[in-house]
Amino acid sequence: MVIGPNGEQMGNKKLEDALTLANYAGLDLVLMNGGDNPVGKIMDYNKYRYEKQKKTKEAQKKQRESNKEVKEYRLSVNIDIHDFETRAKNALNYLEKGHKVKASIKFKGREMAHTDLGKDVLMKFAQRLEEYSTIETQPKLEGRMMNMLLAPKK
Repeated sequence: MVIGPNGEQMGNKKLEDALTLANYAGLDLVLMNGGDNPVGKIMDYNKYRYEKQKKTKEAQKKQRESNKEVKEYRLSVNIDIHDFETRAKNALNYLEKGHKVKASIKFKGREMAHTDLGKDVLMKFAQRLEEYSTIETQPKLEGRMMNMLLAPKK
């Protein structure tokens, strides 16, 4: 079975006849489907290959965009200034790459009575990164963990 350059069906042809038709058109004869009833199409093979590569690259790009990673940074209620700045700087680098950042605090022992201090630390972290990110999920307490999700600004 041979398919013409404009998509029209030219019927069953011998291989030599199909190659002659492709030569006349200045194109290639490409086997699209082998098997019992092979299907050949007359087309520009280089253009076909280029379009196929373009489609796969676009699909990979979309897949990468949907698979953005989430990096978690653990803070504590009584975190030191230097540690806080280091984590903020690392989170900033990660946000610039287009990934999301999850900031979390685990409360230990009597710290559970002062969850507001943990929320203050998370809000300070978000405020430090507000130029590059927006708060996607507000700080929320789940058991002994308080989490907040930051997404990069568009």
